[in-house]
Amino acid sequence: MAKYCGYLVGEKWLLQRGLELGHEAPKTQRDALDIMLDASRDLRLQTGVYFYTKLRRVKTPKGKYFWCIAFASDDPCQGLPTSRPPEEKYKALKELLQKEVPPLWFRES
Repeated sequence: MAKYCGYLVGEKWLLQRGLELGHEAPKTQRDALDIMLDASRDLRLQTGVYFYTKLRRVKTPKGKYFWCIAFASDDPCQGLPTSRPPEEKYKALKELLQKEVPPLWFRES
């Protein structure tokens, strides 16, 4: 299992963002996933990180699942760098998400 360096976002947060973008409330799990993917894409485009990040499902050390906007991975097959990027690469996303720290490492779920 790969580890990813990035920022966590919750499903509820992504769904709310999707509703704010004009999506209707999801009727199925597939609808919810589509809304979350669209919200993530919009967020990553808005902050300028879309072309060098990936959205991955991760599990925290406490066993909770989140979506991770990943900047790096310890698995070179993921097509991401293997180390945390410089701050100018993630600063806009960090500010939008109101995070205080640089991207952290999390295990793939």
